[in-house]
Amino acid sequence: MISPLAHVDPAAQIGSGVHIEPFAYIGADVVIGDGTWIGPHATVLDGARIGKDCKVFPGAVISGIPQDLKYAGEQTTAEVGDRTIIRECVTINRGTSDRNRTAVGSDCLLMAYTHIAHDALLGDHVIVANSGNIAGHVTIEDWVIIEGMVGVQQFVTIGQHAFVAGGSLVRKNIPPFIKAAREPLSFIGVNSIGLRRRGFSHDRVLRIEDIYRTLYVQNGNLTQALKIADAELPASDDKDTVLAFIASSDKGVIRGPL
Repeated sequence: MISPLAHVDPAAQIGSGVHIEPFAYIGADVVIGDGTWIGPHATVLDGARIGKDCKVFPGAVISGIPQDLKYAGEQTTAEVGDRTIIRECVTINRGTSDRNRTAVGSDCLLMAYTHIAHDALLGDHVIVANSGNIAGHVTIEDWVIIEGMVGVQQFVTIGQHAFVAGGSLVRKNIPPFIKAAREPLSFIGVNSIGLRRRGFSHDRVLRIEDIYRTLYVQNGNLTQALKIADAELPASDDKDTVLAFIASSDKGVIRGPL
């Protein structure tokens, strides 16, 4: 159902069962998947690609042009996966020529006043709580939870299943599976509760804890700790994931416990 009080450009591609409420604005170069709800006063601009069964709440703006002075009008997109919820006054800017798109995965929740800047890539099942600010070129992997009023610096990567405490300033990469808090941002433990909620076995969580005990607790030098972990800890996909993440982090990773 499309309200007669909404503005929907005739060129927009609107799926079946889409509800568009009064005073919403839908631009021409827009695709909206089946069953999605666009709330009143939401704005969906050219370049938006919204999946199925999403909810876009009042005041949200999807696919605004980048807040980047280098942007030269290139054709880019802002993509939202299926079943993602975008709450009040969230802004998702479209990409620049760097990545050509900004993308939010499926089954995500972006709470009110969150900002997702140009060329940011968010995986599936990501939660960003109220007033989270995600800068340009950031990568957030699957199942990450970011609490309220967190600022993430440009080009940072946050690894899968990580948890970031409210009010944090994220200036370096955050490895997978961990909790990060304090100022400056530090490792404070493995996100064991979150991992178990997602089906990780007790033994698997213990093995991940062993990896980070070696990296952050038992050794003061991370370079040396990586060699020890690689040589001495049992082989596993999770160990490979963690070590590869840290090895590829040219911006560095957050520090160990104070």
